[in-house]
Amino acid sequence: MHEKIRSLPTVPGVYLMKDSLGGILYVGKSKNLKKRVQSYFYHSKTHAPKIKKLVHHIKDIEHIQTDTEFEAFMLECKLIREIKPMYNKKMKNPNAYTYIVITEAGGMQHIKVTHAPDLAGGQFKFGPYTASKSSVEGAVRGIQDCFNLYCNHSLPVKSPCINHSLGLSLGMCLGGNAIEEYNRIMDRFIALFQGTDRSLYEEMKQKMLAASENYEFEKAMKYRDYIGAADFLLKKEKVIGFTEENLNIAVVESLDENTFKFFLIKRSKVLYSGKCTTARKKQMKAKINRMIHKSFGEDEMRPAIDVNRHEIDEAQIIYSYLQSNRVKHLLIPQKWLEADNPAYLDDALQTFLSGL
Repeated sequence: MHEKIRSLPTVPGVYLMKDSLGGILYVGKSKNLKKRVQSYFYHSKTHAPKIKKLVHHIKDIEHIQTDTEFEAFMLECKLIREIKPMYNKKMKNPNAYTYIVITEAGGMQHIKVTHAPDLAGGQFKFGPYTASKSSVEGAVRGIQDCFNLYCNHSLPVKSPCINHSLGLSLGMCLGGNAIEEYNRIMDRFIALFQGTDRSLYEEMKQKMLAASENYEFEKAMKYRDYIGAADFLLKKEKVIGFTEENLNIAVVESLDENTFKFFLIKRSKVLYSGKCTTARKKQMKAKINRMIHKSFGEDEMRPAIDVNRHEIDEAQIIYSYLQSNRVKHLLIPQKWLEADNPAYLDDALQTFLSGL
């Protein structure tokens, strides 16, 4: 096996670690297969117990070479879902995903962090989030603390909760104007996650700035942590929202001076991938044009469908890939593919491919 490790290529790809019976223990990916696999067997004293146990059981290693790191990410995702290796961290089960659900009771909107996206009484749903439930709860609690939204009582009562007594709650437990104020803030919370109103987020930043200017550095650090928690949740919502738009996306990534990889992506799927050469640009453009029409031409625009837990990992990979500086991407409206509008796509491709 050590000879096999030494002979691994220094290119992107996926590696499969096997036991003595040929069963797959672990699937991983890397932009440098040789360097990554070697890391499991060198400097083992610093490895976590789980890694040491894995290495002890490895009897064989296979690899699948890819042209790009992006393809290695997508292939790893696919293989983990299909094989479910025992040593992979992200075993695909319902409890691996968390949702924020907004319910209504007693005239108040309530935030529920749950593994059940179809929670009874849910009016709004955000997610799925791949982080643990406790991490999402911590992020939500930070926003609640920032605006004094956390009450110890679930419904109005005659006496104030402990949080209100400590100045940490608006006093929703006493009813009246506090409930109206609470629901106004909750409406802004919902709008923030829907991407229609960022005023709540901006107010958090203003609170941090004001605390810093008043030399209340501990409070400023607390607000900084709240903002970081909000960023964590909002980034996931951007990924989900982008994926639900169901866009036609063309992507190019240069492999060397004369070759690039071309992808056609829709939602969380790669519909086509292939290598192209820049030596014959006219033929290259014609081929890409044909593949775009073949992959996207007969598709119809459909209303957004919620991203489910089975595609969130691929959606995150694709979204991050499109944001990287390694690639160029082109969004292709459906009208560009209509027979009476051939110039739209031709002109866009001419510009898109000009720098290759």
